[in-house]
Amino acid sequence: MKSKMKSKTKTYNIRSLTLIALLAALSAVLMTINSPLPFAPPFLKFDIAEFPGLFAGFFLGPTASVIVVVLKNLLKLLLQGTETAYVGEFMNALGSILFTLPAAFIYKYRKNIKGARKALIASTLIGSLAWIPLNLFIGFPMYAAVYSMSTADIVGMGSSVNPLINNMFTIMLFGILPFNLVKLSVTSLVTWWMYKRVGGYLRSLVGLSEKAGASSTS
Repeated sequence: MKSKMKSKTKTYNIRSLTLIALLAALSAVLMTINSPLPFAPPFLKFDIAEFPGLFAGFFLGPTASVIVVVLKNLLKLLLQGTETAYVGEFMNALGSILFTLPAAFIYKYRKNIKGARKALIASTLIGSLAWIPLNLFIGFPMYAAVYSMSTADIVGMGSSVNPLINNMFTIMLFGILPFNLVKLSVTSLVTWWMYKRVGGYLRSLVGLSEKAGASSTS
């Protein structure tokens, strides 16, 4: 009996590790498919690369979501290199973790469709707001140091595409915040759409309980 349990656990562990690797690879590929948004500073790139990290958080837990995010950036560096002296990848990892972790923790204690919906809404709001202090206190100073830029230079990049941006406050209000609200909302919608279609399969694949599964009513 014990040997059967050990064999079953080992199988689930192998499946989980395989799923993490696949999600990280998908996330890295999605990260290379990006584009700017017309109202946001050109250094902000729109993609949906965080949705595999959300899936990892849903079906394997918070730790798995962090692993997928970190591997995503490492694989992206191997696939495409860096155009930002590694600052962009570092910031992406921080922001992605702050976006995916709330959803992973909420869903951990409420594994059903309602829980998934609340988790994605919470993560979208938390992740979008988190990017303001991340850029203000970490990202922008790092970019300024690496590229010998001033605050005015960064604001100027924003004002070149959005006339509402003319200082650090407005670049946060009319650039950083709306960009991330759009990006993370779309990512959450894609995750929600995929969750309702393949959630049951992934749950059975990694051996999660069926008591509060994707078939639960909303």
